[in-house]
Amino acid sequence: MPEAFIIDAVRTPVTRRGGGLSTAHPADLGAHVIRALLERAQADPEAVDDVVFGCVDTVGPQAGDIARTAWLAAGLPEAVPGVTVDRQCGSSQQAVHFAAQAVLSGTADLVVAGGVQNMSMVPIGSAMTSDPFSGSAGWRARYGAEEISQFRAADLIAAKWGIGRVEMERYALASHWRAARAIDEGAFDAEIAPYRDVTRDEGPRRDTTLEKMAALDPLRDGGTITAALSSQISDGAAALLIASDRAVREHGLRPRARISHLSARGDDPVLMLTAPITATARALHRTGLTLTDIDLIEINEAFASVVLAWQRETGADLARVNTCGGAIALGHPLGATGARLLTTLVHALERTGGRRGLVTMCEGGGQANVTIIERV
Repeated sequence: MPEAFIIDAVRTPVTRRGGGLSTAHPADLGAHVIRALLERAQADPEAVDDVVFGCVDTVGPQAGDIARTAWLAAGLPEAVPGVTVDRQCGSSQQAVHFAAQAVLSGTADLVVAGGVQNMSMVPIGSAMTSDPFSGSAGWRARYGAEEISQFRAADLIAAKWGIGRVEMERYALASHWRAARAIDEGAFDAEIAPYRDVTRDEGPRRDTTLEKMAALDPLRDGGTITAALSSQISDGAAALLIASDRAVREHGLRPRARISHLSARGDDPVLMLTAPITATARALHRTGLTLTDIDLIEINEAFASVVLAWQRETGADLARVNTCGGAIALGHPLGATGARLLTTLVHALERTGGRRGLVTMCEGGGQANVTIIERV
């Protein structure tokens, strides 16, 4: 039976808006992780069948098929094509899924998959030059004129699941503590390819406290979500090398993990951020696994309410979830985050001796991807 292996996985540091990567062209960030990936894996660039990269807001320097541009900016063979994927926040996780599907189908043997986003250079929502919903008669007939907003969705989720602000602030504070500890212990060192003089993640706030969080105003009138309970606007890139068993044999590659499951699921687009609940349940049903079979879990911390509602429904042990912090502390460069989470998971399983890991994340339009990997 065909298999899809992760040969290696690498990322840049994730930096704050206006931080160390803010002036780096997105193509150069993508090129940087692609070069580092191939060098670490000792893979022949000529053997790569395709480059699949995630990116959101593909305008300005992120336009024109950034996957192809990044490969060429890396000085790599012109014969290798590239394609850019937009599944909103799950774009680079979907890029890995497309790469794995190509390998599993036998239509490709070696694929570079990842993502890039410079949110300092291309602000969030830049591609939405107009409201993409209200002009559609079909949309209005189905969903009316309700506000479609991630911030409203995060508030609605908190209200629906009875998640209070104090509970969310405690979760957010733990994310910063975990991320700071991971940095101090060198947990990310092996997965990061420093970009020029930028060597570390910039997001964790070591001086934050529950008192400081409590003093912040909500992002929406009458809401409970504050900036402290939200993922950070960030810049970064990540890439993974996905290979077939034939490519492993022919090129002498050493797999680090296999992709044992990949799927995506949709949910209410107004609540928008709840799909990881149904997607996780479906993935576990299809694999015959339970969360007790999963050693480590990465779920994107788009907002604290998203993770806590997911935890309420799945019963997940938070001690095994985002053990090195999440996007509240580390940041969320939209098109790169899925690949960043998978990169962190591959390295964390090796570091801890775990066998299986799961990644899921909420995405615009009420969607979620799930990837389950096994260390080899």
